[in-house]
Amino acid sequence: MVNDEKLFKFNGKFIFIGFGSVGQGFLPLLFRHVEISPHQIRVIAADERGKAQAENFDIPFEVKPLNPENYRQVLDPLLAPGDFLLNVSVNVSSCALIEFCHARGVLYLDTCIEPWVGGYADANRSLSERSNYGLREEALRLREKLGNGPTAMLCHGVNPGLVSHWVKQALLNIANDVGICPQIPRTREQWAKLASLLKVAVIQCAERDTQVIDPPKKIDEFVNTWSIDGFVSEGIQPAELGWGSHEKQMPVDGRRHEYGCDASIYLTQPGVQTQVYGWTPREGSYRGFLITHSESISLANYLTVKEGGNISYRPTVYYAYHPCDAAVLSIHELNGKCLALQSKTRLAMDDIYDGVDELGVLLMGHAKGVYWYGSVLSIQAARKLAPCNNATSLQVAAGVLGGVVWALNNPRAGIVEPDEVPFDEVQKVAALYLGEMVGQYSDWTPLQGRGVLFEEDLDRSDPWQFKNFRVT
Repeated sequence: MVNDEKLFKFNGKFIFIGFGSVGQGFLPLLFRHVEISPHQIRVIAADERGKAQAENFDIPFEVKPLNPENYRQVLDPLLAPGDFLLNVSVNVSSCALIEFCHARGVLYLDTCIEPWVGGYADANRSLSERSNYGLREEALRLREKLGNGPTAMLCHGVNPGLVSHWVKQALLNIANDVGICPQIPRTREQWAKLASLLKVAVIQCAERDTQVIDPPKKIDEFVNTWSIDGFVSEGIQPAELGWGSHEKQMPVDGRRHEYGCDASIYLTQPGVQTQVYGWTPREGSYRGFLITHSESISLANYLTVKEGGNISYRPTVYYAYHPCDAAVLSIHELNGKCLALQSKTRLAMDDIYDGVDELGVLLMGHAKGVYWYGSVLSIQAARKLAPCNNATSLQVAAGVLGGVVWALNNPRAGIVEPDEVPFDEVQKVAALYLGEMVGQYSDWTPLQGRGVLFEEDLDRSDPWQFKNFRVT
């Protein structure tokens, strides 16, 4: 059990939009570390999932799916200046809620930039418009329109969220270990120059979830250790990655966006049908799904170095996700049904009997090869640390806690991304719930063991080319 030190006294109302695995996992942390009472909190959800837990904490729970026609009417009586809106829903527009909160002086945080229902699969919109790149550009245009105001923290769970802070910590660790020992950068330009100096070519969010369940997955059932709706929504979006300056060859199915920061590309196939090689300390080499996440775009953009208006350095950044084995089977079944979701879903929680979520950032191409830095959290440790969680949900809840506490202490920061927030302040809060924080070097490359049995189209002169990571 961690300490129950109160980190902030909050006098306003705290409204949850959505109450799935993340909301339910975060609630005990909120009570533990923020001085707040149940009558200050309210849950607005699209269905009754989580209702029993809210009632256990004496929190009002209302089933009221939000849509473009009713969200103002539902939320207007509930929120006043200084209140907090936590958006952990799916199918509720982040930009709509942010603009609503801005006008009323309300603080805001989400774990993903969401569109309204149907936005991820709207055939009337291009793949680019349905991508996380497109959603992020919409949020950045809103920031330019609104200017300064109440803090609205975009995409602050664990990934996206904490991984941006871990990248900064990893850069400092590598720099110290190779003898550079820089002062801690405080600006985007300084962080980008440090990454460039270290010659970091590729950054993966590298995750291997080994949590196992009993009873096992059944036919026509989608099982996951966090939101099934959230995972499927992002999984059917086009695969996306920040596109590095060292890359020699655009993928055949790769496309650039014709607007915005131009820091990333997308592939003309969904993430749940795209695999890449990754590496974590416990698992070693693995094949993960290249699932789109906003950190792939924001980190690539944040760490870009320009000279004379031209890009001289940018890392390739993407998410290599190996979910729990039951989720992998679920994805295979989903793909076999042409992305039609199974009729039954199960969020694995009490039925998990063993396993670890190994989630971190893998920085590659520097003088020491590759360096993984992140959280190794077992199901046993997660249950000791906080109720209502498994290892995966607690890692996300830790990121939400770090972001919420920072926003409460910095209420006039406007719309911000995780990359723009002081990494050390957030890490200190979140680390309470992340288990063992591990940093480990390796000589692994995606070329190891390749081409022994079959000839492959690989670039052996540069192991850090994206074509070497991609499973074809």
